[in-house]
Amino acid sequence: MGYEDKYEVYLNEVPDDIIRCKRLNKYPVFGYTSNLDVLLKWDVNAFNRLLEDFPAVDLMENVGDRIESMFDFARVFGYCAVTGQGGGGYILDGSVCLKLEEIFKYDYGLGGTCAQGTMAMAAMGIPLVVHITDRSKEVCAYMEDEHIKFVGEQGGLISAAQAASEELPLRHMILQFNKGDIIRSHGREYQIPASNRLILDFDEIHKIVPIDEIFLDYCEDHAENMTSYNVSGFNAIVDPGIAEERFSRLCGHYKNIKELNPDCMIYLEGAHYFNPEVKKYVFRESSSCVDLIGMNEEELVDVTIRLGHKADITNLDSIMQSLDLLIDIFGMHGICMHTKDYSLYYGNDLGTVNIEKGLTLGNLLSGTRARTGRYGSFDDCRETLKLEMSPLGLQFADQLAKMERRHFACIVPSRYMESPVCTIGLGDTFVAGVQICFM
Repeated sequence: MGYEDKYEVYLNEVPDDIIRCKRLNKYPVFGYTSNLDVLLKWDVNAFNRLLEDFPAVDLMENVGDRIESMFDFARVFGYCAVTGQGGGGYILDGSVCLKLEEIFKYDYGLGGTCAQGTMAMAAMGIPLVVHITDRSKEVCAYMEDEHIKFVGEQGGLISAAQAASEELPLRHMILQFNKGDIIRSHGREYQIPASNRLILDFDEIHKIVPIDEIFLDYCEDHAENMTSYNVSGFNAIVDPGIAEERFSRLCGHYKNIKELNPDCMIYLEGAHYFNPEVKKYVFRESSSCVDLIGMNEEELVDVTIRLGHKADITNLDSIMQSLDLLIDIFGMHGICMHTKDYSLYYGNDLGTVNIEKGLTLGNLLSGTRARTGRYGSFDDCRETLKLEMSPLGLQFADQLAKMERRHFACIVPSRYMESPVCTIGLGDTFVAGVQICFM
């Protein structure tokens, strides 16, 4: 049996889920990082003019993620664009940021997985508590919403306006490229195969991920109120020693939460890690204290390559073998993989948790942001239901139903669009939607 469309059924359940959580004083919690995104406006002609200054650039060479000059930017971004891959990079010289703002027009936006996920849930009218690292006025202004609460210095809940500080915002440069645009270099033309984005951090703070102890204490003191605990932001740590110090403290914290409230689902969202060894450490250690780990298909390919096995994301057998590999090596309890065509849960049976509902609403919130460019309201999400299902997602759902597998699996095809308005924050918004099934 293939996929049965339950998008509308699950969307219609959300208002009652919210009413019940409010009555019982239950809510999701998000942590830990935030920043101010500098949303550069893609101009293929401007990028082609930049390439004229660097005739030595090989656009088909993967040169990593460190950017110390505009020559490095041309190489790193050019490779991502001509291959259609998203990803991240680390800017080591502030002059690169200034030059990018000269080349491209730009707007500001909210950045950080937990911050964007928080906004996606608030847009649906879901109350929640959040920890952020960048509490500048610019960032907090985006998060001013009656549904969003922060933990104040005295341990009580406060609004975004009350949480705002005088610090300068942390800037992350984001450049989205468009499918079909032509990049020209060395007399050759490359057509961009897929819309995607590159995130470039010029940020020392998130190398250490400072987390307020008052926030951790609040979570443990109110563990019984938490429906889920969505954590992220470790990807910018480059020093394994710092990663070990941070995560050893947090593993104990997560275990305390689970002891106090076994029903609270702890969800770790992955990302592009600047140090692959840090990613391996986080994945390995999280098996003792985290219920689910989230990633996209590019992250799956990246981590499996480093384990000596490259996942073929066009082949469901290869994907399932790759997920089995991660479970075997890292001891993961459950994996949520999100892509433009489908989302997939694989791992332990979650019992009474309806993970299909989580995947569905994750797809719906993410698809609505892709369609509109904003965090979708209930009505915005209902409009997204008019989109057709992804053919590849439906194909994979049919294949999975007939496939032998070692663990519990659930797949939900996405509502598909060929040319999304927005590709920024889609994974963060997906994660937010998944949390609804834990409510």
